[in-house]
Amino acid sequence: MKAAVIYANEDIRYDDYATPTISPGTVIVKVHFSGICGSDVPRVLHNGAHFYPIVIGHEFSGEIVEIGEGVTGLSLGDRVSGAPLIPCMRCGDCQKGDYSLCNKYSFIGSREQGSFAEYVKLPAVNAVKFDPGISYEQGAFFEPSAVALNGLRLSGYTGGADVAVIGGGTIGVFMIQWAKIFGAKSVTAFDISPERLKLCKKYGADYTVNITTDEIEKTKYAYVFETAGAVSAMGMAFEIAGKRANICFVGTPTQDLVFTPKLFENMNRKQFNLTGSWMSYSAPFPGDEWTLTAHYFKTGQLMFDEDLIFKRIHLRDAAKAFELYKEPGRVKGKILLYS
Repeated sequence: MKAAVIYANEDIRYDDYATPTISPGTVIVKVHFSGICGSDVPRVLHNGAHFYPIVIGHEFSGEIVEIGEGVTGLSLGDRVSGAPLIPCMRCGDCQKGDYSLCNKYSFIGSREQGSFAEYVKLPAVNAVKFDPGISYEQGAFFEPSAVALNGLRLSGYTGGADVAVIGGGTIGVFMIQWAKIFGAKSVTAFDISPERLKLCKKYGADYTVNITTDEIEKTKYAYVFETAGAVSAMGMAFEIAGKRANICFVGTPTQDLVFTPKLFENMNRKQFNLTGSWMSYSAPFPGDEWTLTAHYFKTGQLMFDEDLIFKRIHLRDAAKAFELYKEPGRVKGKILLYS
């Protein structure tokens, strides 16, 4: 088959690659669309791959074209999204349903062949079926949606309160929607980009705040979700959280995170709860973060349209797609690769 293969840093080529073969308990999926995640960028451009050569990609959708022995509940032609985590299912964390904490996991698109290819193999349990009314493009957004819902759950969110979402990227947009679906009193989106804030408003934010130009009201929000991974945004979360609030860091920083004593003291004085969120899974695996995404995409309550897509680019031009990330702020939305 053809795939976008990384041979070295900044060296990704459209090349021949071994087609995966079926085995018991697995399915082969013909990939229709695969999104470029922010975590894929350092894998290609900043020496972030675990080994070479490798095919990455973990936000994907497609149709089942082959089914292994012992697989039930799936049929040829089913439209599926793929949950990329492959936990060991035997360790103490897995036995408790904390699959994201497994130390012996594998991962489609970083530790084994991913979805920047014509075909990808995955355990049958990782294939999440979705309704024919959901497009394959939309199916490639299951993973970021599930990441957002997982963060909402880990924060102890119960609805009925004021919510702040810092970062208006893909995960931030889904965080806004999940907070509204599950009963937020209000949702305020924070970002530096007028375009992203406009998108947040379209997808359900009651209020928007441009961090660079607008006055920021502090000590208000009962739930604060940081989705950008920016150092300044993480510090701001401590300031806008209300007393006994819940803060969840979903974004992953790429620089050292430093808090001044005054800023850190917010946590003591407000007595808020701080947690991190890693990936998107719960029991039974892969979790209702995935099945609820399928459900609410089907009903339309979880909205999706072309505004979430920056470009569709053929797999043969994957190298050109990653070149776009070298210019800060150039990519506004999700790049989808197709074959």
